[in-house]
Amino acid sequence: MSSCSRVALVTGADKGIGFAITRELCRRFSGDVVLTARDEARGRAAVQLLQAEGLSPRFHQLDIDDLQSIRAVRDFLRREYGGLNVLVNNAGIAFKVDDPTPFDIQAEMTLKTNFFSTRNVCTELLPIVKPHGRVVNISSLQGSKALEDCSESLRERLQCDALTEGDLVDLMKKFVEDAKNEMHRREGWPDSAYGVSKLGLTVLSRIMARRLDEQRGADRILLNACCPRWVRTDVAGDEGSRASEQGAETPVYLALLPPDATEPHGQLICDKVVQHW
Repeated sequence: MSSCSRVALVTGADKGIGFAITRELCRRFSGDVVLTARDEARGRAAVQLLQAEGLSPRFHQLDIDDLQSIRAVRDFLRREYGGLNVLVNNAGIAFKVDDPTPFDIQAEMTLKTNFFSTRNVCTELLPIVKPHGRVVNISSLQGSKALEDCSESLRERLQCDALTEGDLVDLMKKFVEDAKNEMHRREGWPDSAYGVSKLGLTVLSRIMARRLDEQRGADRILLNACCPRWVRTDVAGDEGSRASEQGAETPVYLALLPPDATEPHGQLICDKVVQHW
């Protein structure tokens, strides 16, 4: 591949919303689309499904919980394309409501993947995003609900424009520790590990967007978080109100914002509309 070639990469793309996003990018993005998945067999099977539709995604194994796996993808993108044009951070986990796993374990596992591992992907891949690149973090309005359910002091800290990435990381670690010590409610946190993980990701998106402006403002990279709404997936089951294709609409819209666009940036988007929270 030429370093001039354009490339989009979707994490957790072997099924559900990630698969639907990949399909639509294969149809509409002017460049290669890389479908990534933790499980190589499932990822390659997903690629074959899209190939049967006449589409041509590439595959690369990626386990976002494994830093070496992230760096292998980074090196692949550098070598094959000289960087990255579109990054969609879709990979994530959620426990079902009736899952018997203790809350502290749910908190640790959910925050690890949805916040800390997604942050690692951004840390490794943002430096190789090319000018006019687009970064889309799949968050959730459950994060906004979690913010509402936080104590007033926590809400003020999380909404403060002066909050640094380090401050946010410390807060997310504190939630996990508070859950482990069975004192998260006393410390002002809600009872939703998934909600807190997505709240953290939305706030992280705002912080990273601001840093992109400070460090690479001339490159006009746009980074946003978005909510695909409640989609019928392995997690939501048949109770989800939307098909995966509908859930993919806003992420694809953000991924394909035109080169001269200056907004949205650092926002939470739902149904292509900026959410004020």
